[in-house]
Amino acid sequence: MTLDRFFDENNKVAVAFSGGVDSAYLLYAAVKSGADAAAYYVRSVFQPQFEYDDAIALAGSIGAKLRVIDIDVLSSPVIARNPHDRCYHCKKMIMEAIRKAAEEDGYPLIIDGTNASDDVSDRPGVRALEEYGVRSPLRECSIAKEEVRKRSKEAGLFTWNKPAYACLATRIASGEIIDDRKLETTERAEDFLHSLGFSDFRVRMAGSIARIQINKEQFPLMIENRELVVDTLKKLYDAVLLDLEARDD
Repeated sequence: MTLDRFFDENNKVAVAFSGGVDSAYLLYAAVKSGADAAAYYVRSVFQPQFEYDDAIALAGSIGAKLRVIDIDVLSSPVIARNPHDRCYHCKKMIMEAIRKAAEEDGYPLIIDGTNASDDVSDRPGVRALEEYGVRSPLRECSIAKEEVRKRSKEAGLFTWNKPAYACLATRIASGEIIDDRKLETTERAEDFLHSLGFSDFRVRMAGSIARIQINKEQFPLMIENRELVVDTLKKLYDAVLLDLEARDD
């Protein structure tokens, strides 16, 4: 099946939209096909400001309808407790919010940007998608991440080379309570590193310690800015560590 055929058969869709590479291209493809597509961005303390800004900019650049839905993820005790399957519970809350909004707007089908190269066996949130009947056209049409980036670049989408991003909650170890302070601290730390030119990195929180994970290509940049990084992050954490192992998300 091709995407054009998918949208011929499903020409009124609600797109679960994050502003990332996959959902951005999916939204573009839906609009380009002539389908009646509306994007739904669910905003919470788990998403940094730049993700919201990217979502607004991308939707605007292709003329897509966008509805922003605010939710309080930490109002859920199970999400705040941060169990190993937190992503499942969070995704359920997100999909429930999108379902209600899409029904109000008259959209019968929700689609998301899961692609053919995503390892769904290692994504607890996928179970929530299945429970809500969410379809994944990129996966159904055998379109993998590399192809999504290629097509996005050809379409002129600024998201084509955007690094993969996992929400701020992933920076806090499973079993450790999530609260606003920890999320705000993480976002401030990552915003600072981004301002220095770092990309595709994580600042994980281990108690009151910052554990920075970067790609090996950016080690020289870290060495160059070591004192500034330590001085700045020590205002937010008790200690600052550089992880020599690869990121796990």
